[in-house]
Amino acid sequence: MRKSKNPFHALTRFELILWLFGTLVVTASFLMGNDKEPMSLVASLIGITALIFVAKGMVSGQLLIVLFSVFYGFISFDKQYYGEMITYLGMSAPIAVMSVVSWLRHPFESSGEVKVARLTRRACLLLGLSAAIVTVIFYFILDALHNASLAVSTLSVTTSFLAASLTFLRSPYYALAYAANDAVLISLWVSATVSDRASLPMVFCFLMFFINDIYGFISWRRMEKRQSGS
Repeated sequence: MRKSKNPFHALTRFELILWLFGTLVVTASFLMGNDKEPMSLVASLIGITALIFVAKGMVSGQLLIVLFSVFYGFISFDKQYYGEMITYLGMSAPIAVMSVVSWLRHPFESSGEVKVARLTRRACLLLGLSAAIVTVIFYFILDALHNASLAVSTLSVTTSFLAASLTFLRSPYYALAYAANDAVLISLWVSATVSDRASLPMVFCFLMFFINDIYGFISWRRMEKRQSGS
């Protein structure tokens, strides 16, 4: 029997409901806003779709992350969140491209999902050291650019770096790092929404991201157990 090329056919009923719920919530928040910015809606829908496929360990999810990073980078520039712009265009997008290559090189048999990897102690140490260096460097860069919400934006850089790196390393803990980043970004965009309701879809976007990333961690832990035969 010929396998369907439609990636949505690989989703379970729960995953389809989760995806539909996220898209409906984000679209509703967009329609309720006073000043509608189509790019915010498009970015949010791309992001929600990306995360459901990343949660399945599918490479198509990483390709959508690259696209989301581009859209989100431009939105952040418009809101003077230069840290977000630099992070997603200069860090998250390139690491997502690297993750595509890594995931394609490490498939799990013929299942269509990536092979889950375990972090070594050395990898953890290098990741922690790199995150500290990135945090310090970006703090001074953002301060020089007079970035809005400096402390929150710097924390966002740190969590984004950890999440993107853990995704590249094929670790289930990428999802927890992204969930932490989602929490930071919810705070950031709530602040923007106070003065501009057009930013409301981004708040709901990252709220849905948070829910999806929690599910992503659960899904990857199941993948890990299944792949190890335990």
